[in-house]
Amino acid sequence: MNMDQSELNRRDFLAGGSFATVMMLMGGIPLRAAEETKPDTTGGTNYKGEATPVNVGIIGCGLWAREIIRTLALIPHGPVAALADPYPAYLRRAGDLAPNAQRYKTHTELLADPKVQAVIIATPTHQHKDLVIEALKAGKHVYCEAPLAHTVEDARAIARAAKERPKLNFQAGLQARADLQIANLHKWRIQPAVWGKPLTARQQWNKKQSWRLASPNPEREAEINWRLDKAVSTGLAGEIGVHQLDVTNWFFGSLPTAITGFGSVLQWKDGREVPDTVRVVCEYPGGLTGIFESTIANSFEGELAIFLGSDGAIMLRERKAWLFKEADAPVLGWEVYSKREEFYRESGLTMGAGGTKQTTHTEDRFAPADPKSPLQYSLDAFLINSHNLEAGVKDFTEIYGDDESQLLEYLKDQEKNRQPAAGWKEGLAATVTAIKANQAIVTGRRVELSPADFEA
Repeated sequence: MNMDQSELNRRDFLAGGSFATVMMLMGGIPLRAAEETKPDTTGGTNYKGEATPVNVGIIGCGLWAREIIRTLALIPHGPVAALADPYPAYLRRAGDLAPNAQRYKTHTELLADPKVQAVIIATPTHQHKDLVIEALKAGKHVYCEAPLAHTVEDARAIARAAKERPKLNFQAGLQARADLQIANLHKWRIQPAVWGKPLTARQQWNKKQSWRLASPNPEREAEINWRLDKAVSTGLAGEIGVHQLDVTNWFFGSLPTAITGFGSVLQWKDGREVPDTVRVVCEYPGGLTGIFESTIANSFEGELAIFLGSDGAIMLRERKAWLFKEADAPVLGWEVYSKREEFYRESGLTMGAGGTKQTTHTEDRFAPADPKSPLQYSLDAFLINSHNLEAGVKDFTEIYGDDESQLLEYLKDQEKNRQPAAGWKEGLAATVTAIKANQAIVTGRRVELSPADFEA
């Protein structure tokens, strides 16, 4: 990965606690959401480390796939058993990270490998559909990177294929859904009692980078820089914004009814037609609005999310959540654990999740972020859910036989034991939102949506 010294310095500056200092001055402290609760592991078949690990095959061995391999190395129950990529250099580099994995030139060979129980699809977005459908037909659990596809039709085809195979675990690569820092924040803090009536949200992702990768020849140039090809790319709204748009859908508890978008090529004038700077406004039922903006021409403020409610604001940054309570918000009994801070002309109460009267003002406000990355949470959930589903199907059929209707009822009941993660429904909704957002950007027109647009 190309990263100049200025970007390294900026990253180190942010990681060094300076942002936490600013948030403290503004009247906020981290909501340590991951400590709020533990996942429900009562009943059913749950992975506790004794079971056979889930053997993983990875299709597509580019930069992101190699990050996946490095992350899987941290998870003992996710050995990489096979790799597939038609480009020899990518296959070799991935193989160096997973020396015990069988290497294949085609995904067909990998899917035919009986050792492979689950596959992770990390190819360019427009190649996902056929790979997902073939993997499911081959009886493999599937983790598909987000967005699911570059067209609504392909995304629906993926969702239908996953829906039709309930014995197999399908997970969309929407990492926030599995990240306990965010999942438990949603469960415990995105509530009317905390932030009042939802008003609006703003999501941002800024990082100066060209998005163009160096290639050894013209043929490889087209393959490797597919994100700059408007015929197959979902642009910044899809390849980046799908994650932020998904969180807005999730926190609002609804789906957009219309999207307006704007975008231009302002910095990287190298012949590309995919905008390097975009802004999207999503309209939700009840008058709610959600904004997503992104540029790869400037890095200021990086990635953040702000949700405004009538009683408070919640900011997500660096995987921490900060709560800023309005001065006129109702008294909830938490104020004894809070501290009033002044920032310019604003004043508000701050509260820490899980804090006590004795510890609120003495806890380490600059504690490091959760050492377990969002990707690790997401992959871990995929492996655990795949194992649990496979074990559940086996347990049921050994006792009751292959009664399809009864099995489906049993699996439905076992959903309560599922680790937090995005399934095909969430993946489809986020992908459709992102594709329609990109459509609004490209056409410059307001795009209307209906509930039918999100159905498989």
